[in-house]
Amino acid sequence: MTTTTAAESGRPRSGAARSRRTRRLVGVLVVVAALVAAVCCSLTIGANPLPLSAVIEAVRGDGTPETAFVVLELRVPRTIAGLIAGAALGVAGALMQAFTRNPLADPGILGVNAGAAFAVAAGVAFLGLREVSQFVWLAFAGALVVTVAVYLIGSSGRGGGDPVRLTLAGVALAAVLSGITTGLTLSDPDAFDSMRSWNAGSLLGRGLDVIAPVLPFVAAAVVLALVLAHGLNALALGDDVARAQGAHVTGIRIGVIVSVTLLAGAATALAGPISFVGLMVPHAVRWLFGVDQRVILPLSAILAPAIVLASDVLGRVVIAPAEVPVGIVTAFVGAPILIALARRRTASTL
Repeated sequence: MTTTTAAESGRPRSGAARSRRTRRLVGVLVVVAALVAAVCCSLTIGANPLPLSAVIEAVRGDGTPETAFVVLELRVPRTIAGLIAGAALGVAGALMQAFTRNPLADPGILGVNAGAAFAVAAGVAFLGLREVSQFVWLAFAGALVVTVAVYLIGSSGRGGGDPVRLTLAGVALAAVLSGITTGLTLSDPDAFDSMRSWNAGSLLGRGLDVIAPVLPFVAAAVVLALVLAHGLNALALGDDVARAQGAHVTGIRIGVIVSVTLLAGAATALAGPISFVGLMVPHAVRWLFGVDQRVILPLSAILAPAIVLASDVLGRVVIAPAEVPVGIVTAFVGAPILIALARRRTASTL
């Protein structure tokens, strides 16, 4: 009798587990399908609409010269840039939210965007740089320097690198650098004109010369983030519990800072400061799939590029033949979505 009761009581639990796995699998398939659809739209929709068959012919080398130019020289690099920037922002946002234990945290909270923008403004104003490909290394270096400075400031004194102190240091330094950047752009009209498109967040004109330098850093940072996922799950329970489970708390924090710097710095260098993606995507993934970072991180790397590319496509058609930068579109689209998600109790916990 006891055996029968245990078996009977086990069936609902087993059925519930299978149901959760099925829902997760369906959710993953939907996210992947959204990314595939966004890529297809990015390659076919624009000032010169093309059918998907024409895009395939151009990739194979069978299309007309005009179609080949539009697809291979303009849209393919732009799509790749959106994939890389989106994945970097999504994973960086998930890391920051787990690291600070704040579901509304953003990669810019450590001053990465402000550091990158300041470095670019300084390069344009003092070195005479004008091309996006010249901005890449300056933006990346600015992000690295600022993140190291934030970590040193936030880790000084008693208690080491507490997340709250790191956040406060990042916000303070970002405010200072943003003010200096604004002063530089206002005092130099040429600098303002050169930075206008980049500073709004745009994928336009991003060729392989801009993509190639940042791709290895993004790939390395994503791998590092996936390695840290298990430790972040332990860290969510508190430092003492994480140490009791064998997690190296200091190492995890340093790894997160390095990964966020590489990801957010590379994304900012590539496409400029794109808002709301790193804030919104992990929030949505956590609501749909739970709080396991081993699930949140890879799915954020899939969903975020889909949103970036969809926003880029929307920006191409909303005031065609002119374009709205993707950073402005994500702000308009992301704000109401984020408000709706934040109002759901299940999406507001870590």
